Amino acid sequence: MIRNISRPVRVILFPFPSFFSSLLQIQSRKQALMTSTTENNSAPISSAAPAENSSAPSYAAVVAAGNDDVDSKFGFKRPEMYQSSLAGSVHPYQRHVFLCYKSHDSWPDRLEASVEDPLPQLLAAAFKARNKDMKVKTLLTICEGREDLELTDGDVLIFPEMIKYRGLKESDVDGFIDDVLVNGKPWAAGVQEVLSGSYVFVCAHNKRDRRCGVCGPILIEKFKEEIESKNLKSQVSVTACSHVGGHKYAGNMIIFSTNAEGEIAGHWFGYVTPDDVSDLLDRHIGKGEIIERIWRFAS
Repeated sequence: MIRNISRPVRVILFPFPSFFSSLLQIQSRKQALMTSTTENNSAPISSAAPAENSSAPSYAAVVAAGNDDVDSKFGFKRPEMYQSSLAGSVHPYQRHVFLCYKSHDSWPDRLEASVEDPLPQLLAAAFKARNKDMKVKTLLTICEGREDLELTDGDVLIFPEMIKYRGLKESDVDGFIDDVLVNGKPWAAGVQEVLSGSYVFVCAHNKRDRRCGVCGPILIEKFKEEIESKNLKSQVSVTACSHVGGHKYAGNMIIFSTNAEGEIAGHWFGYVTPDDVSDLLDRHIGKGEIIERIWRFAS
């Protein structure tokens, strides 16, 4: 069964709290966070399997080494594949914020609670504190910065508005959340850029769960190969993201793309394998079709 899901979207932009007040709040929060662990905020919407702290090899390394044991336990051959219903496995929400930060290989299992990673830690803590003040339900996820996509540490992407702000710093966190996410205005301290094309975020959070750590990297590589072969480099961007919920559904991904009417929606897919990548590019991104057997949710 194939169906189209579309939603109209418009960019709304936005004032400016006192810098010194924000800085004092950040210092206070930093002290509190040094003595207490913040809950992970990247996926507050769905149940997740227990975290796996051990490092996982990429699927490409598994294949190259002929390690069927790892593949059968954590890769695309594991017994749990296709055993759970996917549709409706994500709680509804309206807006998704991605913070670009380092490489997925470097992310600790609880990135948003890591005192060694102050930017995502402070943003997650402030996000949690102001979540009830936001007019629309919003999720926060970390994604990998990549030079070829012109994404660097501190850049913030907002969907479905298709907005990018560059260079968020620790001292900016409270002002950014207050301006953009709570009051729905442009960030007073930043310049808004408009995103174009489609964005694919693949969960590859290696130290959070081995299934995502094994499946995610090979899916990203497969997307890169197909994007290159189909001459879509100017139209489709793919990068790794942190835990989004539902480890058992790995490979997990979220695709933000435009349909024929110019409307943006974020579609979640699970149990994705390399064999699905071409269809996702041709049918879902290219034609706006929904591939039901691996579809989880649309925001």
